[in-house]
Amino acid sequence: MAIILVVDDEVGIRELLSEILIDEGYDVRLAEHAGAARRIRSDLRPDLVLLDIWMPDTDGISLLKEWHAGGHLTMPVVMMSGHGTIDTAVEATRFGAFDFLEKPIALQKLLSTVQKALKHEAHPARPPLTLEAFARSPLVREFRRRLEQTSAKTSLLLLKGATGPLAEICARTLNPPRAPWLDLNTVTSPLTQETLEKLAGGMIFVPDLGALGKMQQMNLAFAVDRLEKLNFRIFAASSTPLAAFAEAGWDAKLIARLGEVWIAMPALAGHADELPEIASLLLTNFVERGEVPPRRFSTGALNALRLLPWQANGEANWGELYALVRNLALTSLEEEIAADDVQRVMPPEAAEFHGMPALAPLFDQPLREARDAFEKLYFEHHLRLEGGNMTKLAERSGLERTHLYRKLKQLDVRLGKRHEE
Repeated sequence: MAIILVVDDEVGIRELLSEILIDEGYDVRLAEHAGAARRIRSDLRPDLVLLDIWMPDTDGISLLKEWHAGGHLTMPVVMMSGHGTIDTAVEATRFGAFDFLEKPIALQKLLSTVQKALKHEAHPARPPLTLEAFARSPLVREFRRRLEQTSAKTSLLLLKGATGPLAEICARTLNPPRAPWLDLNTVTSPLTQETLEKLAGGMIFVPDLGALGKMQQMNLAFAVDRLEKLNFRIFAASSTPLAAFAEAGWDAKLIARLGEVWIAMPALAGHADELPEIASLLLTNFVERGEVPPRRFSTGALNALRLLPWQANGEANWGELYALVRNLALTSLEEEIAADDVQRVMPPEAAEFHGMPALAPLFDQPLREARDAFEKLYFEHHLRLEGGNMTKLAERSGLERTHLYRKLKQLDVRLGKRHEE
C-alpha cells in the first residue's frame, strides 16, 4: 500500500484529501506545517507527497528546495496552490516537483495525477548535498555567506580545515546546478586545453591537496595558469599547512597562488546546540544515498553528541563529526541510534568524561532538564571539593555570590551546615 503524505495548513483540505485517498486504498499521513512534514518524510519515507505552497512557517517551495538541496527527493512531490501562477509551477518543476495542482482540485485530476506520480519509477537523480541543506544552523548559514561572498571575487579558493566529502559539500554549494565538474584527484593523465574549455562555467575540485601526485600537481599548475583566460573556477581543500607542500618540493609559484585567498571551516566548539540538526542532516544524507542502513537518532544520542568535547580546530571537529555519524549508522544494531552507541564510538579523549555513571541517564532527557541535572551534579561535586566554602565555589564557578546562592536554591542543592567561610 502506497504511503501518501498530505502537507497543508488548512485542516479542511487535509481531511478532504485524506478521505478521498483512503477510499482509493492509500495509506495517508497528514502534516499541518513544514516541521511535521520533515519528521514524517524522515521516519516513513512516503511514496508520494502532496505539498501546499502557501504555509505559515515555511512555504512549500522553500521546503521543496530544502529537500532538493539535501538530496532528500526520493519520492515524487506534487505541489498544490489556490493562487498558482505559471512562474510558480515552473519554479517548482525546476526544483524537482513532479506536477502542479490548482485548488480547488477536481477529483479526477487528483486521482490521475496521484496514479501517474506513483507509476513514475524514474525518480530524478539525487542532487549533491550542499550547505543549503543546513540552512537552519546559524553557524553553517554564516559560513555559507562568507564562502559565497569570498568566491564571488576570486576564481581560485582554498578551503582550510576540511577535505574529502566535507570539502565537496562546500564546493558543490558554489557550483551552479548541472554546471561542469572535474575532480582533479581522479585525473591521472595530462590535462589539455580542450578539457579546460569544456569546463566553462564549472569547477575543478581538488578534495585534498595532500593526496595529489606529481602528474596531478602539474595538472593543477596548468589549470591555474589558464584561469584568467578561461571561464572556470578552482576549489581546493587541505588540512595540511601550505608550508609543508613547499618542503615536499611543490612549485613555489603554485603554492603562492593557492595561498592568496582562503577560507577556514568554522569551529564547532561553542555551538553544541546546533550539533543535533547538523548530525541529523548528515545521517539522512547517508541513508538517502544508500551508504548506510536506515537509521535515526534518539533524543539521548543527540544529547550525547552535544556533550562531546569538540576541539577548537576546524578539521578535527568537522572531520570527527562526519566520521562519527557515519560510523554510528554503520555499527548500530538497531534502527534507532541510542546514547549507548555514541558512548561506544566516542573519541578516546572523551571516554573518561562519558564514563561517569551519573551522567549516563542525562542523555535520554530533554536538553533543559539534562542541563539542570548536570549543573546540580557540578555544584554538588565542587561543594564537596571545597568543603562547603561558598567563596571558593564562587571563584571556581565564576558566579557572583548572590547569583550563586540563587542558582543553588533553584537547583535544590543542599549546602549543609558549613556554607560560609
